[in-house]
Amino acid sequence: MDTFPAFFPLAGRRVIIAGDGEGAEAKARLLAGSPATVTRLTGEACFDPGAYAGAGLIFVASFDPDFIARAVPAARTAGTPMNVVDHPELSDFHTPAIIDRGAVVAAIGTAGAAPLLASLLRAEIETRVPPAAGRIAALLGARREALKASFPDLAARRAFLRAMLNGPAADAALAGDMEAAAARLDAAIAAGWSAVGRITLIAAPQAADLISVRAVRALNIADIVVVGEGAEAIVGQHARRDAEHWTADAATAGALADPARAGRLVAVTGRAIDAALAPALIALGVTVERLDPAPSPTPAPTLAP
Repeated sequence: MDTFPAFFPLAGRRVIIAGDGEGAEAKARLLAGSPATVTRLTGEACFDPGAYAGAGLIFVASFDPDFIARAVPAARTAGTPMNVVDHPELSDFHTPAIIDRGAVVAAIGTAGAAPLLASLLRAEIETRVPPAAGRIAALLGARREALKASFPDLAARRAFLRAMLNGPAADAALAGDMEAAAARLDAAIAAGWSAVGRITLIAAPQAADLISVRAVRALNIADIVVVGEGAEAIVGQHARRDAEHWTADAATAGALADPARAGRLVAVTGRAIDAALAPALIALGVTVERLDPAPSPTPAPTLAP
């Protein structure tokens, strides 16, 4: 990871855009719907250090090298993170390609090296982020304290939220009926919902690129990942960074059943998974899913000259 992605809260912040032209206008459009106070600086004001005092973020935008040479030192006096449009070498942060869903924001960056590539990737990802995602996030955010009180255990709270994001409350929000979504979510919190976990057995493929889409999704959401022999590559590529990693020796049926019954999602990986594991888990009352790898492709025939 060459750069660390971070999100700056904008409510109550002052954001300064210094300069004019298309670069400055693009940043103004980007921030138009935000809760920040956006201040535009043009002309000699851009070279006045005092004009940047109190800024939370600064954008300097111009294609004039003389303007950049004068405005950047003036802005630096504020000690505020600054982006200089089209000059990553002068910037404290880079502006990513953004998918804006209100409270839900996805960003794709290339460390300033290839903005066009980031835009192309955004177009690919944007269709997978539903327009109502921000509304759902706002619902959950307004109930943060109630969720903590009802589900003090983090794993149980994560399991509850996972279920809500695939349940009636989310369906109502996606349909635009926020009143029904709120009512359904509040009822679920008050009911003291019981978590249901799952264990997925993922047989590691001979090559990392032969892993199935379902196996990738199971690794993406797993709270605990058992890293078996031959599965290091797929785990490193697809498992959540904050997931617990267990060794195969520790993954007895009894040890795995406890977190699953508490609502956690577990992925057991490896080239050779003990055939007795699934029946033992089912006998302990755990939901088990087995995902085998895709078959190795048949090599293309060699044509004679």
